Amino acid sequence: MRRGEPVILRLIAPLALLVIAAIAVCAVLGFVLARQADDYLETEHRQALRGAIEALQAVSPDLAQVEPKLIHILERASGLKGLRFDPDPPEADREVQPLSDRNGRIVGWFSWEPERPATATILQLLPFAIFIALGLGGFAALAMWQLSRLGSLLARSEQQVHKLEYLDPVTGLPNRQHMVEILERELADRPAGQTFGLIGLDLDAFSDVKDALGESGTNELVREIVGRLRDVMPANAMLARLREERFAMVLRSADAATVLATAEAARDAVSRAAWVHHQVIQLSASIGYAMAPHDATTREELMRRAKFAVRTARRRGKGLVVAFTDGMESDFDDRQFIRRELPRALAARAFDVHYQPIVKADSGAFVGVEALLRWQHPNRGFIPPAVFVRVAEEAGLMDQLGEFVLRRALTDAARWPGLYVAVNLSPVQVRDRKFVELVSAVLAETKIEPSRLVLEITEGVLIDDPLTAKARLQDLRALGIRLALDDFGAGYSSLSYLQRLPFDKLKVDRGFVAALDHSANAGVIIQAIVALGRALGMSVLIEGVETEEQRVLLRLAGCNEMQGFLFARPAPCEAIDELLADRAVARFAS
Repeated sequence: MRRGEPVILRLIAPLALLVIAAIAVCAVLGFVLARQADDYLETEHRQALRGAIEALQAVSPDLAQVEPKLIHILERASGLKGLRFDPDPPEADREVQPLSDRNGRIVGWFSWEPERPATATILQLLPFAIFIALGLGGFAALAMWQLSRLGSLLARSEQQVHKLEYLDPVTGLPNRQHMVEILERELADRPAGQTFGLIGLDLDAFSDVKDALGESGTNELVREIVGRLRDVMPANAMLARLREERFAMVLRSADAATVLATAEAARDAVSRAAWVHHQVIQLSASIGYAMAPHDATTREELMRRAKFAVRTARRRGKGLVVAFTDGMESDFDDRQFIRRELPRALAARAFDVHYQPIVKADSGAFVGVEALLRWQHPNRGFIPPAVFVRVAEEAGLMDQLGEFVLRRALTDAARWPGLYVAVNLSPVQVRDRKFVELVSAVLAETKIEPSRLVLEITEGVLIDDPLTAKARLQDLRALGIRLALDDFGAGYSSLSYLQRLPFDKLKVDRGFVAALDHSANAGVIIQAIVALGRALGMSVLIEGVETEEQRVLLRLAGCNEMQGFLFARPAPCEAIDELLADRAVARFAS
């Protein structure tokens, strides 16, 4: 029996044949019994006729002349119908009984119409039995055809359900459930000493690709990527699609070098441009992998740790390959802790803002302060912004944090009329359409001159969405505030940003300052950046100044402003008040 075929298909034909055979047997048996009953009745009638004749012959030995009255007597006595006496033999279709005289000579024949009531009844019922048998046979044939058709449909449906349950409908690859079952089984049966590799692959910005291509174009692109991944996989590897943008490779009997090479080949295969629906699509993939038994011994551990590696690759940037390390789990736990604590800290106003002074390069006089967000957790202590800001962005809380910093910084700026205040912007804030309105509203509430506010933007904001960033920065510049390009030189440092976007200031990354102590090229690069800024009409601020020697070199390089521990560390606003007061006293005394 085929898979999915109903069990009744195996029973209906034998049942139908059994019923037809039973009808046939019953018909034959009934016919035989009816004939026997009719033969017995015929024998009784003959015996009754002979007995009546013998009784009449005993009274009247010569019965050569049989009166009609006598025939009626014999007919009633024998129970025969249509009895008559003929001197000659009757027609062949009548039953006969010869009549002999006392000398044994046949003097005539009694004849009658044969009656076989039981057989006649059977013969009358036979067409109905044949009709029933034929109808049952036809019904059985039709039922078998319909059930066979339904069985085929059911089998196809079960196959489709099997595909939906275990296979991805777009690519035909094993889905997550199927891969989990295979990986569970193979890890359990893994011989001692055999190593497994599990590679996780996430397509970066896949939702943007879906919006651009639509469903059919996205499916075509995914099938193209799957074909490329299959081309770079080892022969004994398995490829699965876990989610729309997430894939996994299971590498059997593979060492770490093979797994790394396969992961890098997969990354390169995905990154090649694809032509879909008359569009050139350029994708990247964040890839992480874990090894069994080195990183995990069970399926659950292996998948979880490969996922940690993928998350780490995605956080570090696009198109990276990362192997699992032990610190990733603790990092994940820390991030989960921060994700839980951030809403509570916002509700309890547990954040604070410290300020680090910015000085003029030629005189050392304070010209501004940079607002720096601080979080002192009651149990964990100080949590650096570099740790919790990224989590806040992922959790959708950066707009609240950013508004808190902006309001607090502009409120505190009223304490220092002669200084500007610099506030760092998150990419989330730049993408927010309402951010310009927020800045305008807070400036109006605090009555701070827009020129005293400097918003610092990193290059990453410009790379992610340059058109939106340009429009938002122009709207902010229209308010009268100033804009600074933060960490210049740490990223791509595209000169096109400086030409197209309305920046007032370049803030040089602290890495160049640290390199001054051991690299002559660092000073040359700083001089080039300063010259570039001047050529574009921008001031140049260099952060991370910690020694007097660095200050002198940077001053000679021609920068406009400096910031660093040499001048002051970040401190609460009260400490900045004291620092400004001390400087004022020192200037007065001199």
